[in-house]
Amino acid sequence: MQHPENDKAYKGLAVNSGVSSQPTVNPYRQLRRRRQLSVNDYVEGILKGDVSVLGRAVTLVESTAEAHQSVAQEVIEKCLPHSGHSRRIGITGVPGAGKSTSIDVFGLHVLRQGHKLAVLAIDPSSERTHGSILGDKTRMEKLSVQPDAFIRPSPSAGSLGGVARKTRETIVLCEAAGYDRIFVETVGVGQSETAVHSMVDFFLLIQLAGTGDELQGIKRGIMEMADGIAINKCDGDNVDRAKLAAAQFRNALHLFPPTPSKWRPEVVTYSGYYEYDIDKVWDMIDRYFEYVERTGYFERKRQEQEKYWMIETINEQLRSKFYNTPEVAALLEQKELRVLNNEQSSFTAAKDVLDFYFERLRAEAGRCD
Repeated sequence: MQHPENDKAYKGLAVNSGVSSQPTVNPYRQLRRRRQLSVNDYVEGILKGDVSVLGRAVTLVESTAEAHQSVAQEVIEKCLPHSGHSRRIGITGVPGAGKSTSIDVFGLHVLRQGHKLAVLAIDPSSERTHGSILGDKTRMEKLSVQPDAFIRPSPSAGSLGGVARKTRETIVLCEAAGYDRIFVETVGVGQSETAVHSMVDFFLLIQLAGTGDELQGIKRGIMEMADGIAINKCDGDNVDRAKLAAAQFRNALHLFPPTPSKWRPEVVTYSGYYEYDIDKVWDMIDRYFEYVERTGYFERKRQEQEKYWMIETINEQLRSKFYNTPEVAALLEQKELRVLNNEQSSFTAAKDVLDFYFERLRAEAGRCD
């Protein structure tokens, strides 16, 4: 490139030639692709407790690619006989209640008791970009460096209320890898709690004092699902308010009908930041498990959950099959236009699309015969 500054008319000025562009990748570094693992490689690695293989298996489970899904389902089937030997605990609460901080100290308490812990933290995905921060490990500083703890943040991927679609399968893999305590953290109070409740044994609701929730028609759906309530930030000047909130929650719980397990949910106070009374929370959880194992409710609930997830999987597969059928997608576009132009009602349009789909299935079945 010629620079006018180098002209003789501009004495004392000169522009030196720049260096040629350098490669952005170190030419001396050999790039090696990771070896593709077989189903047996995955299963053997998981059963040995290999965290790297477990992480890759979870990524496989979360993938939407059909090739990945077929491998993932084989891995899950082979890991299934080695699962089911853990305590699954769901943890929810409003944003800012201190869920991640609490999980950090709860997890350390569990590890001191000689257990292995897996934390499945659900991160909300953006409705616009579908991206997630996945920063839960940064908020669990102490737990994230423990060798017996496996922390896996997963994007909610637009599923109901922010619950990751594959969390249930991930639990199976973690149990097969030897983790006998599973925490499932939700993104906050909302519809996601219903799905989390259907995959855990104990459902812990973390609350704060002075937020207006104590008597403001306390979210009945969440309260009815909770097996225990823990009032966080019971420290310093907030101790009296936390104890008052605990008393109000206990009074509110008396107004609810008995739980299916007949267990009366307990309310305790603690401080996650200062690690006060963490043992009180865990003693409550231990009492619950002793009760449900003695009454046989623990096994009954697990069986109900298996049926629930079978039906959910069928529903999901049917929706996917329906909407991914090209002819159905084309007909849907036509019907949408007719509905928007007031040429047809929403209900008759829906019936036409469904009738078309079922007729297509019958025709395919006839050809197979």
